[in-house]
Amino acid sequence: MKWYPLTEYKPGYFTTLAAGEKVWRSYTDQISVEFPSPKTDGKWKLTPQGWVGFLPLSKEEGIQLRPKVPLANLFQMLEYAYQLKSFHFLDGSVQSETVQKLFERLAVHLATQVSTRTRKGLYRQYMDQIDEGPFLRGKMDVQHRIRNAWNVNIRSEYQEHEADIEDNRILLWTLYKIMQSGICREPSLLVLRHAYRGLKDAASLTPMSASACTGRIYNRLNQDYKPMHALCRFFLENIGAHHTRGDRTMSPFIVNMAQLFESFVAEWLKLHLPKNYELKTQENVKLGQDGAVRFAIDLVIYDRELDRVKCVVDTKYKNTGTPESADVSQVVTYAVMKDCKEAVLLYPTEDVDPLDEYVGDIRVRRLGFDLSWNLEESGERFLNTLLAGG
Repeated sequence: MKWYPLTEYKPGYFTTLAAGEKVWRSYTDQISVEFPSPKTDGKWKLTPQGWVGFLPLSKEEGIQLRPKVPLANLFQMLEYAYQLKSFHFLDGSVQSETVQKLFERLAVHLATQVSTRTRKGLYRQYMDQIDEGPFLRGKMDVQHRIRNAWNVNIRSEYQEHEADIEDNRILLWTLYKIMQSGICREPSLLVLRHAYRGLKDAASLTPMSASACTGRIYNRLNQDYKPMHALCRFFLENIGAHHTRGDRTMSPFIVNMAQLFESFVAEWLKLHLPKNYELKTQENVKLGQDGAVRFAIDLVIYDRELDRVKCVVDTKYKNTGTPESADVSQVVTYAVMKDCKEAVLLYPTEDVDPLDEYVGDIRVRRLGFDLSWNLEESGERFLNTLLAGG
């Protein structure tokens, strides 16, 4: 299969691309397309719009979307956003990887962890069961017996120690989706098939959403499921709809970098904010008495000691360092609705036009969390500037 490599926000020019129309029809949210014309010197002009991964076009060709940030930094962002900090198996080796190899290694790691847990024994829960037959099993359903005295069979209520539970169904469905996606090639597929076969007789293949992987309760018996479910969430959030690939299906696998940037900054702040501050994400606010107009604010930082909002932060993963008037208006609206005097537009670079102005009594600043350098150092600079107000 032939892959056409493209980098975020950098146009690529191609003299021939048989599936160019399919890019235009199917992936205009991910890639800006200009058809061959005198303006493009008779070539296809494709410009990725803030997505990383790969898009199948046909069984012969596809598009690889590369990040503009260093690959090691991309993985570190994923570590924070999806809470994968325990996966040290990639340390020191990421820089030489491609995006596809990185995703493939994450998939293989998940499959390996699933196989290890299957060998040890899957987590089970007691599930309520009902059985009807000539023999009593567990507790008799007395009310049913009274209502059906003529029935020679006895309805029993009992509990079974089952592995066919949501914890395991999430793992099975994710492995299934990865195998369909085309992320992995041989011999990595062998590792996934082995993990899938070991699990499929114990759990039902049931469609699961990425949201099922969050907010789960773990105990000492299933604590090792937590990092596996974090990886499942990553894959389920980013695997798209199927496309035919010969006699099998292949799915787009693309990461929305704007969403990743927001999630990364949020998780980074949760770990690095001083204890007298509290972070809330995607906080919903309503406008008007009936609440007909609603907003979801990316990040709201509260001052615990003063019991008020310190600032609102709106992340902007854009290929420009110049704040747009609509962005300024939006973040000022957020500040007004939260009754705070600090509003911040946060960009993924420090190389942007400065902004530090007042709109009424609300101070609006443009700050950067530079993704092109050491993320910890970039984060510390951002945090110090944010809290110092300078």
